[in-house]
Amino acid sequence: MTSTSTGHDASALVWFKSSYSSSGDGNDCIEIATAPGVVRVRDSKHIGGPQLALARQAWADFVAHASGS
Repeated sequence: MTSTSTGHDASALVWFKSSYSSSGDGNDCIEIATAPGVVRVRDSKHIGGPQLALARQAWADFVAHASGS
C-alpha cells in the first residue's frame, strides 16, 4: 500500500457529517470535506488520522450505491 499527498492543506478544510449521524454516540461516523476536485473522508473519532481523497465522481458513485439509488 502506498500513501500519496494531494498537496492540499488539510487544516484549511471545513468538515461535516451527515444529520443521520446524530443518534446515539454522534462520534461514530465519518466526516467529509470538499476540496478542489476531490472529496476527503476521515474517521470522526480520529480527526488527525489518515484521510481518503476520492474523485468527486467516485464519491457520487459510492453515495448512490450506499443509498440504493
